[in-house]
Formats: sequence, C-alpha cells, structure tokens
Amino acid sequence: MAGRYDSNPFEEEEEVNPFADHGARGKAAGGSAFSGGAFYTTSSGSVPPATNSRLSPLPPEPAGFYNSNDSVDIPLDNTSDLKKKEKELQAKESELRRREQDLKRREDAAARAGIVLEEKNWPPFFPIIHHDIANEIPIHLQRLQYVAFTTLLGLVACLLWNIVAVTTAWIKEGDVKIWFLSLIYFISGVPGAYVLWYRPLYRAFRNESAMKFGWFFMFYLLHIGFCIFAAVAPPVVFRGKSLTGILPAVDLVGKQVLVGIFYFIGFGFFCLESVISVWVIQQVYMYFRGSGKAAEMKREAARGALRAAI
Repeated sequence: MAGRYDSNPFEEEEEVNPFADHGARGKAAGGSAFSGGAFYTTSSGSVPPATNSRLSPLPPEPAGFYNSNDSVDIPLDNTSDLKKKEKELQAKESELRRREQDLKRREDAAARAGIVLEEKNWPPFFPIIHHDIANEIPIHLQRLQYVAFTTLLGLVACLLWNIVAVTTAWIKEGDVKIWFLSLIYFISGVPGAYVLWYRPLYRAFRNESAMKFGWFFMFYLLHIGFCIFAAVAPPVVFRGKSLTGILPAVDLVGKQVLVGIFYFIGFGFFCLESVISVWVIQQVYMYFRGSGKAAEMKREAARGALRAAI
C-alpha cells in the first residue's frame, strides 16, 4: 500500500531548466536547493552554482557554416560522356567485325585458289616450321611420315656430332680447315634437307601431288648418297677428316684414341641414318606405285613437255 507521502506516479514531472537560478529556487522552496542530484542547505542564504547539469551546451558554430549562397557542384555531363564512350566502343566493335570479315574473305579466296596458309608451330619453344602430321596427313601415311621426320632429325644429330668430333680432331691435329667444312655441312645440310626433300614429301602426302613425289625422290636419293659417303669418308677432301667416317676413324684411333672413338661414333650415326633412309624411300616408292601416282606423274610430265614445246 502506498504511503501517505509517496509521490503520485501519474503526476507530470517538473521540467528542469538547466539555466534556471538554483539559488532562488532553493530559497523559495524553504532553504534547500537541489542541483545535479545533491541537496544544498541555504541556511547561510546562498547556494553554490550548479556544476553537474544534465545537458551540456552545444559548441558555437563557426561563422558562415550555413551559407545560403553556396552552390553544390553536380556533374551534369556524365550522361553525355557515357554516350560518347558507348559510341566509341560501338565504332571499335564494328571495325573489328569488318577486319574479321575481310580476313575470312581472304582465307576463303586462298583456299579456293589452292593456297594453304601454314602457321609455324614447331618446335613449340621456338616455332620455325609448320608441322602437324596428326591433323594434316592421312592416317595410313602418318607412320611413314613420322619415320621420314625421324631421318630429318637424325641428319641434324649426325651433323652436330660431326662438328663435335671434328673439333676434337682440329684441337689435336691443328687443322682448322676441317672444322670450317664440318660447320658448312651443318649450316647448309639441315635447311637444305628440310626444303629439298622433307617438305615436298609432307606436301605430297597431304595434297596427293604426283610432282611433289618426283621432287622428293630426286633429292632424297642425294641425301642417301651423302650419308653413305659420310659413313665411309674417303680421303677426297682433306684426307676425309671433315666427316666422321670409318676410314678417318681407323686412321686416327692409332694416333689419338679419343678422337678415333668420336669418329667411330659418328660412323655409327651415319650408318644408322643411311639404313633408315633407304627403308623410307622404299616405302614411299611402294605407295607411289600402288596409288597410281606414277601414271599421273607421267601424264603431268607429258602435258608439261607439250606446253613447253608449243
């Protein structure tokens, strides 16, 4: 039960004005004043000023904080810039589309004319030739083409080892001319083999061209003859020491054992290259005769001779 002097909970609370004179309120209330949650007696007739008011005064605002004359910069040209960039992108896109169409027209025209655009893709780390047997050579000829490519790489290995062996002979014998000759063999032999007989065979298998087969047979026979000559190395040019054949190997093994061993290794390389090359030309010739390309080549040769005569 509420006491007699309890405050009425439904009575409105008296608003406290922090700027009111607490001393006057204390005097009017009968000698006591309340400030900041503490009572002060007013027997002496004076009340100390309040030190802990509930609301702190706001800091003064700087002059000119709100200026009605200030203008807010709102970019109005964003829409025009976006439209301009969109037009530029559309122009670039149309230009790229036009170039693609032009390139496609050229590729189609080249394909109709029988011109094949070859992209260099081998070796992968430094492409210098176009070579894609798996996708361009008929499946029944791929094995033979791979073996022919092996003979090309074998010739590269033979001529490289020839340089190494002849370099040792030059150091031991003191004849620099044989080293220059071995370098010439490599510089002229590797690109010549690719251009003169490997690429014609590749194109003959890809396009079934009879004339390409004839070109291949002519220069591949020269390749086989060179390999056999190098394996023997008769003393024709500088006593045959510019090539690692059997004759200079026998001659050098009694003088310089290391040089003789190097020459014997080169002799083995050239022998292996000769054997594989003979097998390749036999297989290509059997396919050439069996596929009817021989008769076709004869007809093309006859037509060419007739045109030349006319």
